[in-house]
Amino acid sequence: MRTLLITGPGGSGRTTVAAGTALAAARAGARTLVLGTDRTDTLGAVLGVPVGAGPVEAAPGLTARRVDPDATFRDDLLSLQDRAGAALDLLGASRLEPEELTPLPGAEELALLRALRDAVLSEAYDVLVVDLPPSERALALFALPAELRRYLRRLLPPERQAARALRPVLGRLAGVPLPAERLYETAARWDLELAAVEAVLADRSTTVRLVAAPSPAGADAVRTAVLGLALRGLRADGLVASRVLPEDLDDSWLAGPVAQQRKTLADWRETFTVHPVAHLGRDPRGTDDLAALGLPGAGAAPAAVDWPVTDRLADDGVLVWGIPLPGARREDLDLIRRGDELVLAAGPFRRVVALPSVLRRCTVDGAALREGELRIRFRPDPGLWPQGR
Repeated sequence: MRTLLITGPGGSGRTTVAAGTALAAARAGARTLVLGTDRTDTLGAVLGVPVGAGPVEAAPGLTARRVDPDATFRDDLLSLQDRAGAALDLLGASRLEPEELTPLPGAEELALLRALRDAVLSEAYDVLVVDLPPSERALALFALPAELRRYLRRLLPPERQAARALRPVLGRLAGVPLPAERLYETAARWDLELAAVEAVLADRSTTVRLVAAPSPAGADAVRTAVLGLALRGLRADGLVASRVLPEDLDDSWLAGPVAQQRKTLADWRETFTVHPVAHLGRDPRGTDDLAALGLPGAGAAPAAVDWPVTDRLADDGVLVWGIPLPGARREDLDLIRRGDELVLAAGPFRRVVALPSVLRRCTVDGAALREGELRIRFRPDPGLWPQGR
């Protein structure tokens, strides 16, 4: 499945772009699902048909539906309550009723990730278009699966499951209860579900399409988003310049915004495949307005992002790990080596990445930022490096 994740700064028209992109893909013959994530039905307002948690046909070949985090949270918690019923009864705990449950912070993000995974695994569609939250929240969402998996591995290491038979004995010897087998089973299930979401995000057919108005504020937002995507190893397959004003307004009071727009578009075209979308003079409503925008469909996915390790042992005695970070500034970078992991910070973003196996036997020798790429030098540790290499 070709998956397009649409995001941009708030107010950029990303829902309109998501709906128009999905419509273009459907009219090109692809079975298309557009997934809305707003609590209010902004997607339905743009498409001209009400969109809820259940699938609805918005146009020939185009299915739309909206993530319902309340129902997802309620179902999950009630299911957990049923599985733990015996323990709750033993403790004298009273059961929660469905009508009294309200989502906790983070439930919306988890519901969206699950909906994304389920849509891809269903194999019922050729193209999936997701109207993500604004870019700041979307970038945090992209980081969530990997971070949660890392926390689970630290708190409940999988290798400890091998001691299941000894757990009661060890608990008596230590004088404290050890995690029950059900806890490890739950952690393993969560890890499997999060791994499936990670696989969807990392798949070569999954890309991010950015949406922004061609203005100084839009340019700043795009620059930040591109850096955040690069740190996650995600790819932007294009940039939609939304609400582009006509060029023949130089004699009106809009001459200033038009000049800013012209400069921003010229700058963007040096880096991105830009799709300008004209301002219709009104908010698009219905499939006719969406078609008039002339948005591109899914298209082919660009090449995968590569973080190569270059062998310079013969010339300089080092291995160089290249990490593309377009838009990064040297003063905003921070690197910390911790065991077999690298804590990498770029601007407002932070990521913990596992070192490639060949670099785990090396020490960090330095780093430099050149032409939008962070190049980290590793020198082999004589105590760990294979003899004769």
